[in-house]
Amino acid sequence: MKLADKVAIVTGGARGIGAAIARRYAAEGARVVVADRRSDEAEALAGELGRGAIAVPFEATNRASIEALVARTSAEAGGIDILVNNAALFDLAPILEITEESYDAVFSVNVRGLLFTLQAVARQMVEQGRGGKIINMASQAGRRGESLVAVYCASKAAVISLTQSAGLDLIRHRINVNGIAPGVVDTPMWDRVDALFAKYENRAVGEKKRLVGEAVPYGRMGVPDDLAGAALFLASADADYIVAQTLNVDGGNWMS
Repeated sequence: MKLADKVAIVTGGARGIGAAIARRYAAEGARVVVADRRSDEAEALAGELGRGAIAVPFEATNRASIEALVARTSAEAGGIDILVNNAALFDLAPILEITEESYDAVFSVNVRGLLFTLQAVARQMVEQGRGGKIINMASQAGRRGESLVAVYCASKAAVISLTQSAGLDLIRHRINVNGIAPGVVDTPMWDRVDALFAKYENRAVGEKKRLVGEAVPYGRMGVPDDLAGAALFLASADADYIVAQTLNVDGGNWMS
């Protein structure tokens, strides 16, 4: 098993992509910490995973919550080997309608929360002295601008940039920081995405989701399990020589 005896934190791990990654990691021998604001769902998934999995209440916008996650994981599991920075928030609006509240909410989770979770875990990894793997979930939206999705696109572009900077800084401690840029993935979040596009593009509910799926060269939207293999690879020893990269896993939607 590729992750035998490793301890892995997955933020936003109770559902969607995070849950798929948590399941794959557990299947490969890891002890998984499901960190999520949805405590009941996190507890249910941890019970399903077994292997000493832990559910920890987590708010990416709260520094005390971040520090508590690191402290509890270290105390109960003996350290941290892998972090998947997956917790994220989506919103969209035309440029002329973007609000400070929307901007602050998206950047607080997607950028500030991701950065300070990475920092807290990296400090623990440095103290442990055994290296580690940090995987930041970016997006194809971070590769380009979109007229209705300016704030989210900008936040995910920041994730890609932070991945590069952190990767270059932390590899001296044998901490590999890399990212994954999913394309359109059929998760519960896409119900909100589709509803917002329906509002601003005057579409029927479900139409945008159908259209973006048809536009993927592979022929369909992604599903959470499509991301789990890349997350496993980047967390494993197979990726030891990969540093500061963001891997597109999007069915061919974007080439870079």
